[in-house]
Amino acid sequence: MMRDPIIDEVRRVREHEAARHGFDVKAILVAAKRRQRRSGHKVVSFVKKEKLSA
Repeated sequence: MMRDPIIDEVRRVREHEAARHGFDVKAILVAAKRRQRRSGHKVVSFVKKEKLSA
């Protein structure tokens, strides 16, 4: 099977980020959210919001 250089890069970055945060999923998530806030880009959430009752 041929290796895909893009997939290899994504996996390398994922492993690096995980190692930076001690392979702690919560710490990885906190760091990712911090980067999102600092980026200045609009972040879209697909979480369904509850409707308010009248």
